[in-house]
Amino acid sequence: MNSPSQTLPVSVQQGNIWRLAIAQALAGANAIVIFATAAILGSMLAPLPVLATLPVTIFVVGMAACIWPMGVLARYYGRKAAFMAGTLCGTLAGLIAVLAVMQTSFWLLCLSTFLGGAYAAVVLSFRFAAADGVAPERKARALSLVMAGGVAAGVIGPQLVTFTMNLWPGHTFAGTFLIQALVAMLSALVLAGVQLPATPAPVAGQTAAGRPLSEVIRQPLFITAVICGAVAYTVMNFVMTAAPLAMHFCGYPQSSSNLGIQWHVIAMYAPSFFTGRLIERWGAMPVSMAGLLLTLGSIGVGLMGIEIMHFWAMLVLLGVGWNFGFLGASALVLQCHSAEEKNRVQSLNDFIIFGLMAIGSLSSGGVLTAWGWNAVLWASLAPLLLAVLVLLRVRKG
Repeated sequence: MNSPSQTLPVSVQQGNIWRLAIAQALAGANAIVIFATAAILGSMLAPLPVLATLPVTIFVVGMAACIWPMGVLARYYGRKAAFMAGTLCGTLAGLIAVLAVMQTSFWLLCLSTFLGGAYAAVVLSFRFAAADGVAPERKARALSLVMAGGVAAGVIGPQLVTFTMNLWPGHTFAGTFLIQALVAMLSALVLAGVQLPATPAPVAGQTAAGRPLSEVIRQPLFITAVICGAVAYTVMNFVMTAAPLAMHFCGYPQSSSNLGIQWHVIAMYAPSFFTGRLIERWGAMPVSMAGLLLTLGSIGVGLMGIEIMHFWAMLVLLGVGWNFGFLGASALVLQCHSAEEKNRVQSLNDFIIFGLMAIGSLSSGGVLTAWGWNAVLWASLAPLLLAVLVLLRVRKG
């Protein structure tokens, strides 16, 4: 279900897409800094080795915990208010991480990554914000183009880590986190110029416009969208969280890990330049299916060996699979709600996805430490196969 909403002038639509794509790039760089450094720094600061990836898990928990409050903020005060709150969290995340390094505090690091997750919760709405005020037949393309901003993040983030990790002598990554805070502040300036159609704020004492959420979540299409989005993101995060630490355990230098993450993130977002067109031509379900199958292929590559090329090739395939799987699922969500329902339904979708993803992220470090890298890969197969079966069943139905 998707009722028409206010359509913005083409020039405003294009301006919004550019600004949101740039903000996606800057915010993506913030997230990459966390993924590239938190597990390694965590292994240095954690009281127990099994807690090494806890800061990354806390990042995901921060996303899951803040998606709904940020959605409520957007619903009452507009998306831009949520954007500004998110960039403030991103700035604080960088500054608190500097303090964590200076004081060698594992728990300050966890607080920092929680705030980074709050920032990421807002960034998730960029893809849906790009579709606001856009004609229905062009929504998938707008969503896709904003996600393409992550290509720049794939270049900026890892290089930011490589060139700043030793900028502050004696305090590894402190300089990186300081730059991270400045990047979040720059993102706020870019987002200030976004112009979105107004959504009527709920009136106190009245029920929300549109259908009850209980009715929305019973739609087979919504259930399919959530399962595919959750599996695409959870498996990607589960494997990516463990990959830098696994490369570290295999004796590869930080620069090799950074390069692997760089190409992974580029692979996550580069297909977005054409994913929207593929969705328009073939439909969201086939594109999401292709993403799940590519992710299965990435797991197969990872199981072939632990040479650096195995890690890099696996991460690239994992990124492309995530793009098709997650964007296809996001396009399905746009078909499940009216304009009045969008903030509630989109927030619910992301809350479910990242709540489940937090569980996978929490177990990633423990699985890697206890049973090794191959166990991480084998554990990814079951949810992928489940999502494939659900998609096949819904398409036949």
